[in-house]
Amino acid sequence: MTTNASPRPGRSKLAPSNVRWYSQLAMTDVESVGGKNASLGEMVSGLTGAGVRVPDGFATTAEAYRRFTAHDGLQEFIDAELAALDPDDVTALTLVGKRIRDAITAQPFPADLEADVRAAYAELVAGLDDHGDRSVSVAVRSSATAEDLPDASFAGQQETFLNVRGVEAVLQAVREVFASLYNDRAISYRVHHGFEHATVALSAGVQRMVRSDLAASGVLFTIDTETGVDRAVFITSSYGLGETVVQGAVNPDEFYVDKDGLRAGRPAILRRSVGAKAIKMVYAANGSGVLTVDVSAPDRARFSLTDTEVEELARTALLIEEHYGRPMDVEWAKDGLDGLLYVVQARPETVQSRTEGAILTRYQMTKQGKVLIEGRAIGQRIGAGPVRVLRSLDDMHTFTPGDVLVADMTDPDWEPIMKRASAIVTNRGGRTCHAAIIARELGIPAVVGTGDATTTLAEGQPVTVSCAEGDTGLVYDGVLDFHIEQTRLDDMPRVGLDVMMNVGTPEQAFAFSRLPHRGVGLARLEFIINRQIGIHPRALLQVETLPADRRAQVQALTAAYPSPRDFFVSRVAEGVAMIAAAFAPHPVIVRLSDFKSNEYANLLAGELFEPTEENPMLGFRGASRYLSPNFADCFAMECEALRYVREDMGFTNVKVMVPFVRTVAEAEGVIALLARHGLRRGENGLQVVMMCELPSNVLQAEAFLEHFDGFSIGSNDLTQLTLGLDRDSALVAGTFDERDPAVKSLIATAIRACKERGKYVGICGQGPSDHPDLALWLLEQGIDTLSLNPDTVVDTWLSLANSGSAA
Repeated sequence: MTTNASPRPGRSKLAPSNVRWYSQLAMTDVESVGGKNASLGEMVSGLTGAGVRVPDGFATTAEAYRRFTAHDGLQEFIDAELAALDPDDVTALTLVGKRIRDAITAQPFPADLEADVRAAYAELVAGLDDHGDRSVSVAVRSSATAEDLPDASFAGQQETFLNVRGVEAVLQAVREVFASLYNDRAISYRVHHGFEHATVALSAGVQRMVRSDLAASGVLFTIDTETGVDRAVFITSSYGLGETVVQGAVNPDEFYVDKDGLRAGRPAILRRSVGAKAIKMVYAANGSGVLTVDVSAPDRARFSLTDTEVEELARTALLIEEHYGRPMDVEWAKDGLDGLLYVVQARPETVQSRTEGAILTRYQMTKQGKVLIEGRAIGQRIGAGPVRVLRSLDDMHTFTPGDVLVADMTDPDWEPIMKRASAIVTNRGGRTCHAAIIARELGIPAVVGTGDATTTLAEGQPVTVSCAEGDTGLVYDGVLDFHIEQTRLDDMPRVGLDVMMNVGTPEQAFAFSRLPHRGVGLARLEFIINRQIGIHPRALLQVETLPADRRAQVQALTAAYPSPRDFFVSRVAEGVAMIAAAFAPHPVIVRLSDFKSNEYANLLAGELFEPTEENPMLGFRGASRYLSPNFADCFAMECEALRYVREDMGFTNVKVMVPFVRTVAEAEGVIALLARHGLRRGENGLQVVMMCELPSNVLQAEAFLEHFDGFSIGSNDLTQLTLGLDRDSALVAGTFDERDPAVKSLIATAIRACKERGKYVGICGQGPSDHPDLALWLLEQGIDTLSLNPDTVVDTWLSLANSGSAA
């Protein structure tokens, strides 16, 4: 940590017991100015030289606050009001808190404190011109001496006042900040976390405002907020002042940025998501204060930050994290006048950084039911109970422990009842909104940004809230069964092969990477295309020829990108990069798209471009599709995305896998086609693997292996084609079994062929995930890897270790 910096040259003499400039502060001053102001001072004195921009300002001290409350018996009044208070009595808490706050806002300042605040404010605004208005706007923020500490997160419990103009307004805002130490949620939080009221003092920070009302602002974390994985910086952004993001009033844009890529100077954005950004907070038209206005439709469809700005923010986040030596939670703002990015707050991240990393807790639904509503999943947990729709704090008395809290959005005033909820569901908000932060801290699931939960869910209706099924949180009708498992990950036994995973959902990649693994044996590109794009690739290339309704749909979905083609390439690259980053440095084997014609037809506008086939499972798919002139420019987009991930982003752990190769001629053709698109086998370590899933692949294994670096056995299609049955047909489903002797004979032959030639051999079909005995048999055959569904990884790993056959 840095030591206290001396005052800037020319600064006026102020009593250090009353007011201190940020340039005079460091983290050693928490007891004097609270965690928030100390952190701002730490950055001003320790990071401005490295390029971190922090708006100038000053802070009143804890000593000044205590002198303020000691005057005229105010502290004795506060102590008496709190002495007999039961913080769980919501009605009494509301009444007592209001009486205390009213007394504080009516209290006059000591004369010397008022004089110093006036002098500091005059010096802060001297010479500044706020968009042609000499009455410069400032933010007056609270900073409690026990908040923003490594073991406490007050999550905005005290007040912040924005666009404050003039010294009289600043003095009143400081009183309001002091009074907010006794907001209902702050009183309740201190009691339940063991903080004595009298030991916590308040500092008011007065900071020049960044004109983000004319640009954008948001929150970033230097770890993934859902899993604690520290591979990436997670950034949220929306238009206007940052309160709408913090409060959860908007669904913001989201970005993940790879830390290693940033450090190496490579393109590093792993994922972009366009948020609704329906409203923004701006300066009031005349005078002080703020108001909320609608965002125009074109602006909603665009990203609120450029890629360059996203990466600059992420680099700033790394500087802050490295300086503090721990994961950080940072609020940032872009100034619409000078176009620069500023940090306006930074605090330690206090939820995931305290999680026991060696223990994996998994919540799993025993069965699913009717989905009533969905939104963004927070917390990777499951909760259940009756719905309690609260439209205002006036309804708090109706809430009982174990209810599912359903609200438009929450703010810190809701904290006393949030801790009683079994789950939280909101209409608005993103992953860094207030409801999300508190839910993580309390260890309960939350589904945010549902849009209309308060009207869709009925009062008293029993529901199950599941945030354990990926990025999408689901609210099921009724109280459904689920179970919880805990596994220690630091003592997984050795087995005689590598256990990998099948992954097709990039948004779950960080969560899956916390499981024991040796990489990804199957990343399904068609899953990424289906989830991240949802449009037929031909429609993106021929958007102007589409019928008007389809053209409008495509244009709306792709509006945030330079062109529909860029949309496809970028979104595929993001999906692959997210998985590659999560599992690096272990290998990630990406299978090129293996849509059948009926599956492609289900994408937006797909029916305009796909043939009608009697049996699509045996038709226009895999290698034959890539080699067709009718699909050539679509396949070129896939290759461009993979080349970008490997060559530009540097994820050389990505390998390429080719599915459904019927003949050796097709094998030769696809390898040559990949090379023409810049994916040359052996160049920059690129390995190209073939799906071994047709009997012809096994019967001519030696010839196929001349063109590939190994086989990944696709037991699903291999079983279908060996036994001559349609695996999608319920009429013959009972005959489908990967353990059939004929299928096992082919698998054993394929493994042997690869071993004899020193080539890679793994299996990525469903079989070993469903049948532990098949997994054991594959181990005995000497297979290199099993790629399993994530939910079976731990059980299969332990089963193999306990079989007595592990090496």
